[in-house]
Amino acid sequence: MSTAGHQDGPGRRALLRAAVAIPATGAAVAAFDVAPAQASMALSAGTSAAAGSGPFDPESPRFALAVLPDTQYLFDADSSDPTPLRETFRYLVAERAEANIAFMTHLGDVTEHGTEDEIALAADTFRTIHGKVPYSVLAGNHDIRSSTDDQRGDSAYLAAFGPTRYASMPTFRGASPDGYNSFHVLHAAGREWLVLALDWRVSDKGLRWAQGVLDKHPTLPAVLTTHDIAWSDDDGNAQLSDNGKRLWNGLVRGNDQIFLALGGHYWPPGRTVLTNDADNDVHVHVTNYQDRYYGGAGMIRTYGFDLARGVIDVETFSPWFLARDPEKRAPLEAETVELTGPVDRFSLSVDFDQRFAGFAPAAPPKPRPASAVMLRGTVAYWRFEASAAAAGAPVADGTLVRDLTGNGNDLTVRRLHSSGPEALTWSADHHIGQPAHASLRFDGGKSPDRGAVLTTGTQAALNSEKFTRGYTIETFVRLPEPFEGDHSWMGILSWEGRNGDAGKTTGWSALEPTCSLNLSPERFLQFVVYPHRQDADPTSWSHAVPVGRWMHIAVVNDGRRTLMYVDGSKIARNPSQPSTGIATLGKPFVIGATQFDERFGQGFYGWIGDTRIVNRALSVRDFLMPFE
Repeated sequence: MSTAGHQDGPGRRALLRAAVAIPATGAAVAAFDVAPAQASMALSAGTSAAAGSGPFDPESPRFALAVLPDTQYLFDADSSDPTPLRETFRYLVAERAEANIAFMTHLGDVTEHGTEDEIALAADTFRTIHGKVPYSVLAGNHDIRSSTDDQRGDSAYLAAFGPTRYASMPTFRGASPDGYNSFHVLHAAGREWLVLALDWRVSDKGLRWAQGVLDKHPTLPAVLTTHDIAWSDDDGNAQLSDNGKRLWNGLVRGNDQIFLALGGHYWPPGRTVLTNDADNDVHVHVTNYQDRYYGGAGMIRTYGFDLARGVIDVETFSPWFLARDPEKRAPLEAETVELTGPVDRFSLSVDFDQRFAGFAPAAPPKPRPASAVMLRGTVAYWRFEASAAAAGAPVADGTLVRDLTGNGNDLTVRRLHSSGPEALTWSADHHIGQPAHASLRFDGGKSPDRGAVLTTGTQAALNSEKFTRGYTIETFVRLPEPFEGDHSWMGILSWEGRNGDAGKTTGWSALEPTCSLNLSPERFLQFVVYPHRQDADPTSWSHAVPVGRWMHIAVVNDGRRTLMYVDGSKIARNPSQPSTGIATLGKPFVIGATQFDERFGQGFYGWIGDTRIVNRALSVRDFLMPFE
């Protein structure tokens, strides 16, 4: 968390200091689940209340879970000072939209003694966040002094932080009969997530309740929060506490849904990774800063879930100190504004689909019919489908792949040089977002040159299409892993011919074709085009593309200039020089190689999927795989 990026924060936060009243507190409420109608009403109320802080985006692949550990020294009899915590809550409200904060969870020990006065002050402080960011609170040992488990009856803590407090929250789904355990369901990153908030000494009855919650929500990934689960040595190596061992054996290890377990109580912070009964990782973290300056100063930890990158980025900082002018921070404030050690700032690599596959396997998209992607202006569309039995079988020379637009740009297979059957085979491999669930596997290469191509017929309209009003060329490609051999400058698709025959004089060589998509020795995609109107060869270059996974490639020209996109993302090295049309020569369009001086050398090495050509510039949302 860079403090420099938040110098404008206090000004924004100052606009959001008005608190909203919390629901009336009362005695413990019996176990209940929010009824659908009630939940819908709560959602509407929660959305309206949060509108002032900007909208939370539940579909973004990135969201944050804020974690607040022991605040007890801020609520300690006549030395109480809730100011740091109020600033933490203001920060979460003000930054909710920018950081896409889905939820906040407190890990217990809200107060030092659990007295009515301390609890009342804490409950009043929570008004700063109430109705603006959903949250959970659980009891720590300092909040409850009357019993060693959750079967303790009424208390000041339960009256203020029991189920009635959360009833209006859109995330709240229910509490245990005693009222000391609760659970929330969040909608974030396009799916639902479960947060279990368990009492510091959950009873056997409470464990049965928690198991029942998991049983009723068997497909939801779950984060377990409690007060006491692990302790750590000075090097940050955590291990389960006695109570943590009870939770592990009684609940966590047998429920693959629980992938993250968070606790406070002990210091210093630490973390470990345990293996559950399904042989999957469970990340166990202890988080507590009450031993730090000013009782931790309302310090929070944010877990930044990024499903696009497959990571959880963890940061720890104090919004109270962050809001102050850096030049006016006291020495200990400057020292504590952010913690950057290996147990306070780190990233967890998580393949979310794989980790959740055992209880919530991702349903792959179904194939889409050709008619669903036949946009206005589509001049050619090919997909390489064969029967399941044919997967892995050679594609015979002379095989015809129909142009599904009906425009007659059918492709015919032929092998290059003396290549054998393995040079081109049918494959069921495909990009998860590809309309057809099939592809072709090319086994081209050098020394000797080998491969296979698919070409249009001599009379195909595509051979002479000039595209003066623009074009979009799309394909799906996967490079093998490992990427063995020398495949530098292999072609993916092109038009045959020599640009010199089109009267072009400014390019690298008059012998290269007028349009081609190739791969450089550094695995940079190269799209070079000789425009119909200009004597030029504007060339787009990508970054080094990956091996072992599918990518979507799109080249878009609006009649003025050309842009290349990889996986819906515009690359940097797109030329700004004018480019109108393609100087086609009436010669075939080719998938699988690029000519030089009208001769093929090596063929493509890898997989190629659905390929489409449209005679106008498409927006990203209209690509074969929509990215918006």
